[in-house]
Amino acid sequence: MEKLSLKEELAGNSYPGRGIVIGRSADGGSAVIAYFIMGRSENSRNRIFIEDGQGIRTQAFEPSKMTDPSLVIYAPVRVLGNKTIVTNGDQTDTIYECMDRQQTFEQSLRSRTFEPDAPNYTPRISGIVHLNDGGFNYAMSILKSNNGNPDSCSRYTFAYENPVAGEAHFIHTYMGDGNPLPSFSGEPKLVSIAGDMKTFADFVWENLNEENKVSLFVRYIDLNTGSFESCIRNKNN
Repeated sequence: MEKLSLKEELAGNSYPGRGIVIGRSADGGSAVIAYFIMGRSENSRNRIFIEDGQGIRTQAFEPSKMTDPSLVIYAPVRVLGNKTIVTNGDQTDTIYECMDRQQTFEQSLRSRTFEPDAPNYTPRISGIVHLNDGGFNYAMSILKSNNGNPDSCSRYTFAYENPVAGEAHFIHTYMGDGNPLPSFSGEPKLVSIAGDMKTFADFVWENLNEENKVSLFVRYIDLNTGSFESCIRNKNN
């Protein structure tokens, strides 16, 4: 697979929607997770990320202006033992609860489908990082409508073992702006990542479309200790 420029993938797309990046730091010592949200409507833009235990959740920046919380308020990141779950919706809770009952990542998503936001039918994208013996593996999933057909769901899971230092995969909800919004197509994109947590967070934030970006979360997990450091960027402060 051709390695793409994450800078170009971000800066060249005015509306990738919500996105997940998972990979290994350039020095090889950390698992890296990034999750961002964007918005076109006032309701979508009226959000911030806040810490919630070992994870995060979305919250209305101005509660009085929140018109419909159903698809915009959720916990994008939760931690279950040595697993970190990241998604673009309340399927985070589904994955957490099912995996806590010994189901697999893929099995846990079989009860879910794309979002009911016709005519876009926004894909549900999910990722999981599993630490093991000083290393890790990760998987990504996308649940999407079959070319806009609400009666047919296409399910794809991609698994990555022994990730290479300085490499990551990037998946997002939309190929670009439009009406309806065109769903992501193909495999997660292979991209390079560099720098420490703050450097990488600054890089992603600076390359997201200024008008549409809303919030960003980045976490670096030390592969030897399991400890992590995280940062949040919110356009609304």
